Amino acid sequence: MRGALWAEVLKARRSRLPWVTVLAFTVAGVFGTLVMFVLQDLSRARALGLLGTKASLAGGSADWPASFALLAQIVAVGGVGVFGLVVIWLFGREFSQHTIKDLLALPTARTTVVGAKFAVAALWCLALAGYLYLLGLLLGTTIGLRGWSAAVAARGLGEVLATAVMTILLVTPFAFAASLGRGYLAGVAALITAVFLAQVVALFGYGRYFPWSVPALFTGLAGPGHDPPGVVGYLLVLLVGATGVVTTAAWWHGADQDR
Repeated sequence: MRGALWAEVLKARRSRLPWVTVLAFTVAGVFGTLVMFVLQDLSRARALGLLGTKASLAGGSADWPASFALLAQIVAVGGVGVFGLVVIWLFGREFSQHTIKDLLALPTARTTVVGAKFAVAALWCLALAGYLYLLGLLLGTTIGLRGWSAAVAARGLGEVLATAVMTILLVTPFAFAASLGRGYLAGVAALITAVFLAQVVALFGYGRYFPWSVPALFTGLAGPGHDPPGVVGYLLVLLVGATGVVTTAAWWHGADQDR
């Protein structure tokens, strides 16, 4: 496992994708702080026109609890796309770069390779969530948000990390799709389908029963008029995560190189 982990870390380190994901979360964090900045002064919101209107519609006040809630919502919405791309890249690259035949021929167990890829994906995505939280702390301090306390900061960190963990679990099936489709395309198609269905199902009021809608409902993104996800929703998230890992490992265990 140690060798497999090192190999996956080395692949990621030599790729541009880590920097792309950091850039994506940086832009999202700056935008979230800009929303808080606009909400600090309603006259400033009116002066900024449409941006001010959108910021006002985001709800809440310009304080630390609202800022942390917004960071969690960014992870819930943007995390599916960014975390999903991470997982799809880790598994799909072996087919696009024709290195799958080498992995399948290694003396290292195939399930070990799959475990290493999922471990790197989880650490990568958690690091992105932590980076977003720290960026939010820095930028929020810069604009002088009110309502700071250690308890609020700890609660905000817990919400961001909990949202990230749920989102990581929900992107594991994309690894199976990328493996089954032998490349990026099938994984990206599965990602787009999940994001689309999450919006539609939540719109009809059944988001708490659709796993990919649960993180957004957990962060309160749907607003006060929507019920939070219950035990069933959280259990479905766990089931999707476990199913994604098991099916991917099973596929790799029996995979054969036919090219």
